[in-house]
Amino acid sequence: MHPISLPKLGMIASCLFYAVNAHAADGNDQDRLERAVNDAIRPVMTENDVPGMAVAITIKGKHYFFNYGVASKETGQKVTNDTIFELGSISKTFTAVLGSYAQVSGKLSLSDKASKYLPALTGGSFDKISLLDLGTYTAGGLPLQFPDDVTDQDKMIAYYRNWHPSYAPATHRLYSNPSIGLFGYLAAEAMGKPFDALMQEKIFAGLGLNHTYVRVPPGEMGNYAYGYSKQDKPIRVTPGVLDTQAYGVKTTSADMVGVLEANMDGSRLDETLQRAIAATHVGYYTVGNTTQALGWEIYAYPTTLTRLLSGNSSDMALKPHKITRLVPPQQPRKDILLNKTGSTNGFGAYAAFIPARQIGIVLLANKNYPIPERVKAAYKILTAIESLPGSNGAQ
Repeated sequence: MHPISLPKLGMIASCLFYAVNAHAADGNDQDRLERAVNDAIRPVMTENDVPGMAVAITIKGKHYFFNYGVASKETGQKVTNDTIFELGSISKTFTAVLGSYAQVSGKLSLSDKASKYLPALTGGSFDKISLLDLGTYTAGGLPLQFPDDVTDQDKMIAYYRNWHPSYAPATHRLYSNPSIGLFGYLAAEAMGKPFDALMQEKIFAGLGLNHTYVRVPPGEMGNYAYGYSKQDKPIRVTPGVLDTQAYGVKTTSADMVGVLEANMDGSRLDETLQRAIAATHVGYYTVGNTTQALGWEIYAYPTTLTRLLSGNSSDMALKPHKITRLVPPQQPRKDILLNKTGSTNGFGAYAAFIPARQIGIVLLANKNYPIPERVKAAYKILTAIESLPGSNGAQ
């Protein structure tokens, strides 16, 4: 594959923005932001052969969108604010909100043991593992992925019944789809409805998301980007056990920037959803420079690029780490940066926001390019935003 010719494809869309009660940025600030995004994104796309990217930024309630490249190399369809990308593991932040919503609604407690909501697990390891352990990857060593032979619900339950932890619960973190996947599944069991339906009715609808899906409907398939594999073949995520809970959400940059804003200011949301989102910002333990919440990872702010790269490293994702539990848990704060990466075989995403600055950013791409490149690009843009007049010290 030849490097993408950015000027030829007319990558950068005009800067679009909308907000309520937002003050106008002068043209110089807008031009500086556009240059900063271009300088961060264009080299990453060229060096990693990324066909298309959507970047969305919120600054004090004002939204900016920058679209690059194509959603499909075969058709040449350009990326827009309405292009649907796969979020990969950023889906876990939505699962976290649903589990938190169930707790706020009185349907469960995070301290409940997992087997309470799935009787088939009674008498095994999950009598001692809490929902919180599952939601924060501290069940005792559940792996990154299910074994290949776990292909349906019966095999999933058999797998959990026969699984034995390597560590005592709440002592080690090992990032795991089966861990937070079961957390989401059990939250739905507690609420008495299928997970996918609850996600659509309670979370997507509650957030006012018009183009966010578990399963992309036929009428929206034209907006659904193709991802591209390492072999440069068009690809989309395939169904799997607990896929929705762990990595199955698809969305647009326009919807996702709204999600980040709701995380920083949920005042326009239903009170239950406000409280549920706030609860996903509670820190439960530290590992290295990172504090683990439900779905999100937290860093004290200001932070450094080195800390963000360490917290989002392959070492952190693939190896077990002893944790230091926070007693009591760290309550939501403003002076933090929260972030999450997400990948499928054909897509790569990154989202971060800083409540004290009212700044958020999301990068969506239709290629699974290296996570350090995403973090570096986002950090470069966030640093540029901080240098804009009037962007500092927002409360």
